[in-house]
Amino acid sequence: MARSEQGRLTLRAIETFIAVVEAGSFAEGAQRLGAATSSVSQQITNLEAALGSRLIDRSARPLALTPAGFVFQRRALAVLDEVARAQTELAELDLTALPQLRLAIIEDFDADITPALAARLAQTLPGCNIIAHAGPSHDILAALEARDVDLVVAAELETAPDWMEQHRILRDPYLLVTAKGLVLDPAEPLRALMAAPMIRFAATQLMGRQIETHLRRLRLAPTRQFEFEANHSVMSAVAMLGGWTIVTAPGYLRAPRFHDQLSVHPLPFRSFSRTVSLHARRGVHGALPAKAAEILRDLIAQHLVVPALRDMPWLEGRLDVLQTGAAQTEGPAGGGAEQMLKLVR
Repeated sequence: MARSEQGRLTLRAIETFIAVVEAGSFAEGAQRLGAATSSVSQQITNLEAALGSRLIDRSARPLALTPAGFVFQRRALAVLDEVARAQTELAELDLTALPQLRLAIIEDFDADITPALAARLAQTLPGCNIIAHAGPSHDILAALEARDVDLVVAAELETAPDWMEQHRILRDPYLLVTAKGLVLDPAEPLRALMAAPMIRFAATQLMGRQIETHLRRLRLAPTRQFEFEANHSVMSAVAMLGGWTIVTAPGYLRAPRFHDQLSVHPLPFRSFSRTVSLHARRGVHGALPAKAAEILRDLIAQHLVVPALRDMPWLEGRLDVLQTGAAQTEGPAGGGAEQMLKLVR
């Protein structure tokens, strides 16, 4: 530690403090920062000396903040947001000055849309190092909260935290996918479904939780036996086990190798959908999130909506690119909730 940093309040010390608090330990905070644990500990010690207050109770397990630590954490987060906002505003004056942009995008869009988005952003941000990775919504939203990424494309949260801005991009309806051999009676489709295994998405995923919530709302309780995190595992299990699942249009389109063993239908009960949005820390990146969202709407229309409507024309009016502030509405599909409840009693 340089002597010049001892007893001084530095940006580096603030970043270190937040990393340790969010990681939950000195060791994990050091790993996140790519620094030695001893160096991180010294940074916190110097920060406490500069402030004249103990911020972290080192004797507590797990790590705990002191009352002064809670107060400073709130102020420190505001400082880091202001620094990021200043960097973005300066970069917007000269886009070549933005050194790096970190994107995280749901796996549904990874194959076609993510590379196209990176290429379009590179035209807007010349000289910027664009880093993109894919993951489930809950993981990449957590990365945004931890400041490990800058922009996230994921399922929209029902209640967004105050620090987050969301730009709606896509209304993405849920579909019924069944094995080819599973015959649905048009008059009573749910009888066949209740007799066959439902292949579920893991409850750790936002999509899995939304599906389960909708099924409970409609008083449907398929046997709980098979649950997977990976989309391809779900599609494979549906085909292999002669079962069914509920999935979005991108999820179905991502698994073409199984399409000859699967059938896709509108839901035979009240429809529902997820909203996919671009998320960022509120006000930190200036106009960039809105610009990226506009690019995404164009790419999704081209790479997702057009091929989906070609294969599933009954999605017309349901799979929609959304403009900012667009409302999400749902209506009955198939036999409606009344018929469904009668069938499962």
